[in-house]
Amino acid sequence: MRKVISFMHVSLDGFTTGPNGELEWAIVDEELNPYVDALFRNVDTALYGRVTYLGMQSYWPTVLTNPEASPRDLEHARWVENVSKIVFSKTLSSAEWKNSRLVKDQIAEEIEALKQQPGLDLMIFGSPRLTHTFIHLGLIDEYRLFLNPIVLGGGIPLFQDIKDWMKLKLLEAKTFQAGVVGLHYQAVRQ
Repeated sequence: MRKVISFMHVSLDGFTTGPNGELEWAIVDEELNPYVDALFRNVDTALYGRVTYLGMQSYWPTVLTNPEASPRDLEHARWVENVSKIVFSKTLSSAEWKNSRLVKDQIAEEIEALKQQPGLDLMIFGSPRLTHTFIHLGLIDEYRLFLNPIVLGGGIPLFQDIKDWMKLKLLEAKTFQAGVVGLHYQAVRQ
């Protein structure tokens, strides 16, 4: 069965964005890129919240026509362009980006149906508010967290309004030279 995986950069104090939505604190470098690219090879459906979707939609297609884009960015831009994309939003009226579709409600039913279909895994990219929703609905099977060596002091937390304990099993911890720790957790169902 397909898995739902949350892919997120997080600060030492548990935030996924800075106080004003900043993301430039997240370390992405030449050592981390191949590791991350290998994760994407097992994913054929990208899941986004509205804010992340609009940001990705405005950026990645431009890379394809940018003569100064790095080979790695071009490869990733092609992947993002061709992967199946689902944006979860109550406010968007349409999803115009190639291979995108919009889901407005019945999130749990949509995800359970997708997990039963043949294919590779489904990955939530960033999208902290969507991640909160998925956590509360019990839809996340694994977490791929990239713990960055920074304290932000505020922003959108990774975990919010958690009512019951969530048990996680550590599958892997990988330390990168820049100080990022890649953590791979599996949700333990009770």
